[in-house]
Amino acid sequence: MPNTHSKMGRVLFFAVSLFLIIFADGAPVAAQKVDPSLYQSMKWRMIGPFRGGRTVGAVGIPSQPNVFFIGVNNGGVWKTTDAGRTWQPIFDDQPTGSIGDIAVAPSNPNVIYVGCGEGLQRPDLATGDGMYRSRDGGKTWTHLGLREGQQIASITVDPNNAERLFVAVLGHPYGPNEERGIYRSTNGGDTFERVLYKDENTGAMQVEFDPSNSQVVYADLWAGRQGPWENGAWQGKESGLFKSTDGGTTWTKLTKGLPTVEQGLGRIGFTISRSDPRKLYATVDANPKFAGIYVSNDAGASWTLVNGDPRLWGRGSDFAELRVHPTDPNTIFVANVSSHKSTDGGKTFTSFKGAPGGDDYHRIWINPEHPDVMLFATDQGATITVNGGQTWSSWYNQPTAQFYHVNTDNAYPYRVCGGQQESGSACVSSRGRTGAIGAWDWETVGVEEYGYVAPDPLDPDIVYGGKITRFDRRTRHVQNIAPEAVRTGKYRFLRTAPVIFSPVDKKSLFYAGNVIFKTMNGGQSWSVISPDLSREKWDVPANVGIYATKEMETMPRRGVVYTVAPSYKDINTIWAGTDDGLIHVTRDGGRNWANITPPELRSWAKVSLIDAGRFDANTAYAAINTFRLDDLRPHIFRTHDGGKTWKEIVNGIPAGGIVNAVREDPVRKGLLYCGTEQAVYFSIDDGENWQPLRLNMPATSIRDLVVKDDDIVVGTHGRSFWILDDITPLRQITPATRGENAVLFAPQQATRVKRSLHTDTPFPPEEPAGQNPPDGAVINYYLKQPAKDPVVLEITDAAGKLVRRFASDDKPLDVSRSRINPPSYWIRPFQPLRNEAGMQRFTWDLLYPNPPSDSYDLPISAIYKDTPWVPQGPAVLPGVYTVKLTVDGRTFAQKLTVRIDPRVKTSAIGLKQQFDLSMLAYAGIAEVSQMTSAVAKFSADIARLRNLAGVTDTQKARLDLIEQKIKLLTDGPKRKPGESVTVAELPLSRLGGAFTQLLDLLQDADVAPSTQASAASNDLRAALANANALWKEIRDMMAPK
Repeated sequence: MPNTHSKMGRVLFFAVSLFLIIFADGAPVAAQKVDPSLYQSMKWRMIGPFRGGRTVGAVGIPSQPNVFFIGVNNGGVWKTTDAGRTWQPIFDDQPTGSIGDIAVAPSNPNVIYVGCGEGLQRPDLATGDGMYRSRDGGKTWTHLGLREGQQIASITVDPNNAERLFVAVLGHPYGPNEERGIYRSTNGGDTFERVLYKDENTGAMQVEFDPSNSQVVYADLWAGRQGPWENGAWQGKESGLFKSTDGGTTWTKLTKGLPTVEQGLGRIGFTISRSDPRKLYATVDANPKFAGIYVSNDAGASWTLVNGDPRLWGRGSDFAELRVHPTDPNTIFVANVSSHKSTDGGKTFTSFKGAPGGDDYHRIWINPEHPDVMLFATDQGATITVNGGQTWSSWYNQPTAQFYHVNTDNAYPYRVCGGQQESGSACVSSRGRTGAIGAWDWETVGVEEYGYVAPDPLDPDIVYGGKITRFDRRTRHVQNIAPEAVRTGKYRFLRTAPVIFSPVDKKSLFYAGNVIFKTMNGGQSWSVISPDLSREKWDVPANVGIYATKEMETMPRRGVVYTVAPSYKDINTIWAGTDDGLIHVTRDGGRNWANITPPELRSWAKVSLIDAGRFDANTAYAAINTFRLDDLRPHIFRTHDGGKTWKEIVNGIPAGGIVNAVREDPVRKGLLYCGTEQAVYFSIDDGENWQPLRLNMPATSIRDLVVKDDDIVVGTHGRSFWILDDITPLRQITPATRGENAVLFAPQQATRVKRSLHTDTPFPPEEPAGQNPPDGAVINYYLKQPAKDPVVLEITDAAGKLVRRFASDDKPLDVSRSRINPPSYWIRPFQPLRNEAGMQRFTWDLLYPNPPSDSYDLPISAIYKDTPWVPQGPAVLPGVYTVKLTVDGRTFAQKLTVRIDPRVKTSAIGLKQQFDLSMLAYAGIAEVSQMTSAVAKFSADIARLRNLAGVTDTQKARLDLIEQKIKLLTDGPKRKPGESVTVAELPLSRLGGAFTQLLDLLQDADVAPSTQASAASNDLRAALANANALWKEIRDMMAPK
């Protein structure tokens, strides 16, 4: 009969477990929140690329000509003290990374103000949360206010009073709001007073003091609005230039000579001459007949158009920046796609700095005390000249790249790829070959700036992307393989078009515009597998407001497929989402499509990304971005029944956390990850509850993320690529984990790989580089509280033999620093086995302990702050090891699999030969070291015996003979000058170095030992045997007769 007791027990256990999970602490589903202490030691690492992104905040300190600050869109605030040679982030602990402007108080450069939100009106941007202030040069920050303004476009500080400032608040880019206009503060931003305002649709773009009179203030208002659909933008009637002569209390609109609204007046940018404050220049966006560079010689009372060249004012909603030379009122610089310079008051210009493709210049700062020192902020990053423009600093040292999507290939190490805004594309190795990830570890792959990048899963040297190209890494040729070789307008495409392989059939590549295309032959031919999946009709969203027209309701279709998600389980199931708010699914490979849109999705709610379920074909997760609806709330929808029903799952993600991406973990069902405009979040209960996984990552827009093996890989829109290595603890955490006194998590597979393959002198610390993953096996454990006794970690091989032992009371390797030539900044810090509460992470380097040495040193393959001492012990053989953690007498054990670097093709036999000879050399070093110490002690004893009273001449003669033997042992027989010695004849004093040399030789490359290496090993063992025999003879001579 069936075992009913067993069945009942399992049912009862399940019921109790479910009760504990759901109702622990008396709150429904609260138990599914993971205590942060369970994953506290996980760390993100930034891998680059170091190629700058859109930067609009730029300022320097006049009295410190090498010091500058920049504000990066979604990249935070950065500081350089060496005129742009290196940059350091100083805002990374704040809740936002979107920056619109930075101002340093002229009277006190320790006072810095930062305005958040990009301060632009364009199709792709990010908002912020108001104003911040630092009183200590950027070390600490205080949030001030103006949170609802979303975008701070400009800040100006009274030259004589660091507490008095004006702020230009642009407001919501996609809707009306009240917190707009010009604000004034007289107490350092503790409070603000709005002093210039028109209406809820008109924001402020720029505000500046007259350099000679801080009661005179100029400001620019702009009634610009972005539309919910791509390339939708409008301008209102209240744009204009204003002036106050009473410190900002009252304002006068400056109109004489400037274009009117009827003439297309839009954004205005202006500048005031320091050497002649009555002279102002402005770049004015309007209809082509009226737009251009204007000049005023009467403090703004009247204006004259001096130059209508569209290179100076074109794309006026993107660029409106110009500056006057501090000492010459007729020399001006204009920023646009390129930058231009005039020395005759704007009548003529010459190109000053730029490049094909457009650097796109947003901000210019000129040092008023050293006019040859200038800082330009561009879409490519920040660049500085200290010689009036003869030479410039690089922006290939700023890891502020803006990516739209991220993908990885199947190479080892895997590469991380994406299309970079304003630059093109980048594929970055997840592990650099020099011990860090340098410029030589990433490359472009022929994809346009907005594009998806899709490496071929069957051949990582073939890469697809953009609209649409095929890149062959072997030839570096880029082929356009678009379905239409010549675009006819038959299909619609926007800046970002999905390009994705089927995870089931790895030859099936999908590409989408308003329809979905499929190729099975690498783009040599395409088939259309869907109808137009966008909305035929839509409601005009309410946030369009005063710009809404009846014609909008009957516009031709504008939407496109924005995300395609082939099923991981069923080759015929494909999910698709559009930027105008629809979700479709096909169950027959594209022959028929069903509209399964959740009823909550409104017109133009962008389906940013769909992830098909990893465990069944009926599950999908959809990230919905409603930013263009002026809705900054998070939205994620989940279905488990093929789209028949959907549930919104955003509990724990705060308002303002617009969700761009959602992914399901491929190993643990119900473990989800999502990327918002500020951070990464995760859920262990299928999205019912979310919590932040930001850890050490700065706040930035997470545009996409993927799970690659045991890593989370993130593409940010302002801080390049980041990787969270080894997420296996998240896959193993259970509700019971936190209650355990100690937990040893099952470690991921470890790869034996060389720390560095660099053989030449190290790269300078100033060279930008991303961080490599840990060198070795990552071991994660959890302590509920610190142990009373030292925590011990032991690794044993398959035979149970101890390979390595670590303890929490270990001390660093005993190295005489006084003998080391290089500065200490090269040295890798000591890594203790931590005896602290919470989850801890320890890395075993897959090596045996360092052999004994009296001359530890740093190798030439040094890495800044990450160079281990050499000689090192041999690398362990690939195989299965046991990891044992002992905490207060209780031992926990897990298996650890070690594999060889997949690029190494040496046979197992060859690796075993390498290991065996290495271990013989390793043992030889230890034996020689012990013998050398014993001989030294023996020699000291003999010296003491000589000085004892009563020693006879016969005894002295015997001591002389023993000392001669010791000299023979340590130095060998006396030889003629130039006479060589064989390896087998090496004396003790040279044996340790010879064994070390052999060990290094054997460990340099993962190959079978050469014939000469094997011979040298035999000879060294013979020399050691000779030394042992002579040493025994010496000891016997001292034995009592």
